[in-house]
Formats: sequence, structure tokens, C-alpha cells
Amino acid sequence: MPAEALTLGAAPLARETLDIGDPAGGRIAALAFGPRERPLDALVLHANGFTARTYRTLLEPLAGEARILACDQRGHGSTTLRADPRHRRSWNDLAADLVALLDRLDGPPLTLVGHSMGGTASLLAAARRPERVRNLVLLDPVILRRRDALAARMPFVAPRLFRRHSPLAEQAIRRRAVFPSRAAALAAYRGRGAFRTWPDAALADYVADGFRERPDGAVELACSPAWEAANFLAQGHDSWGALRRLARPALILRAASGSTCALTHDRPPHVTVETVPGTTHFLPFEAPERVRAAIRAAIG
Repeated sequence: MPAEALTLGAAPLARETLDIGDPAGGRIAALAFGPRERPLDALVLHANGFTARTYRTLLEPLAGEARILACDQRGHGSTTLRADPRHRRSWNDLAADLVALLDRLDGPPLTLVGHSMGGTASLLAAARRPERVRNLVLLDPVILRRRDALAARMPFVAPRLFRRHSPLAEQAIRRRAVFPSRAAALAAYRGRGAFRTWPDAALADYVADGFRERPDGAVELACSPAWEAANFLAQGHDSWGALRRLARPALILRAASGSTCALTHDRPPHVTVETVPGTTHFLPFEAPERVRAAIRAAIG
């Protein structure tokens, strides 16, 4: 597991690349937090369009007490797994990536921490590999209402239905993908749209790894608008089935406003749902202390 020293903010961290046996040779990129000699405590998966580095300020204070890997998912950041948005139906590919990683990691069962899409992928993977998972902390995971989730798994009907009723996918496909520089992208995002509640440090970390350099000197989104849109549309996975099969404790921290998690009272007994006051879907950046406390308690 090669590591490259990296400085983020004031603290030295490490980049790692993780082999999951991809036939094409693709690898998962990750940021490591905590002492290398300590067994791994947790894996962290980001939201659609984000990167592992986006969560640096959330995870960095935990580095003295835990070993954590935050991973770039397929189609994001520096991960090199193939990401083809055509004919995509579900997030089962993201869950399979996580399962493959869990199967290759040594050590005891892990805590899975996931935000939004990353939370759903973590849930799906935990249902498949309960022996590799200790517990879960899910940050406003995407769990559709039961009827919408059922419709999303119906062949032929679902793709047309979701394309007609997915403003998020429409916004993603229209996103500006190229900027003259990261500084220009940061200036364009600060205080606007989805980023209006973000602290500057988290936004700067998102821009740092969320863009890659082009030969002409400009920068472009590492997660292409087509892949981001495909993630919004690909809702054919079975989150409710995974919840029924889940054999590990899970805490869901749900946004108070605009939550993507339809799970409230109708839940298995080992799943706890807490609505975090004053938060939106971006609660890891709006309520970092509450999220860190949840991770600490899960790692134990």
C-alpha cells in the first residue's frame, strides 16, 4: 500500500492507493488519518461529486485517536476505476468496490462512515459483508420513500421516470466543468448555491482534489458532470432490502432541512435515526462536532 506524504492545512497526512483486484488495473485513492501502526478503525465514503479530501477538517481532529481511511469513490477524485455513465442503473457498483476493499483489508471489522451516496453504498456493502463491518455512521444517506425506491428498480419505466423528475441530475449535467484555475473555481463557489453554508476550509479542500489539471493550464472537474448526473439517476439499488438484512448497529444522522433520507419511524430496531437541528444535506460541514462525536462513539 504505497503512501505519499501530503500536507493539508497545517498537518501532514498521507495519500494511499488501494488495489481491489480491478481487472483493468484501476485503484482506489484514499487519504489516511492516524498512526500507520494502528489497526484500521474506519472507512469513510463521500457524497456524489465530492472527494475524500473534502472531509479533511471533519476527520483530522480524530487522527490522534483512530486510524481512518477516506476513499475517493469510482469516478471521483484520484481513483482510477472505470466510470462509464451509460446505461447505469444503480449504486451496486459502488457497493461492490467497497466490498472488494473490505475483503482485501486486514484487521478487525470496521466502522463504515458515509455521507449521502457514500452512506447508501456503505449500507449496501454492510448488508453483503456483515462479518467485515462493526457498525455504521450514515450522514443523511440517500434512502428514497418505499414507493419511489420500488419504482426505481422497475426496468424500462425507472430510467424515463427519473430523468423527467430529477432536477439534481439536470443541474449536474449543466455544471460548469472547466475553470481557468482552482482559485477561480473557489471564488465562483464561495457562499453560493449548494456551497453557501460551507466553511472556507472544507470548500478549499473540495476544490483542491475535486479538480484536475488540463494540458491547456485550466482545471476541470475530476467527477465529470455526466458521471455526477448518472449517480443521481441510478437509483435501482435496494436500500430497504439492505436495511432489512443489516446485521450491525447503524446511526443515521439526518438533515433537519432538505434531507435525502426517508427513513424515520419505520426502521429496524438496530438502526437509530437522529435529526440534527439547523442542518441541511451538508451536515458534515455544518455540524462537525456532532458528526465527530458519532464517529468516536462508533469506533469506541
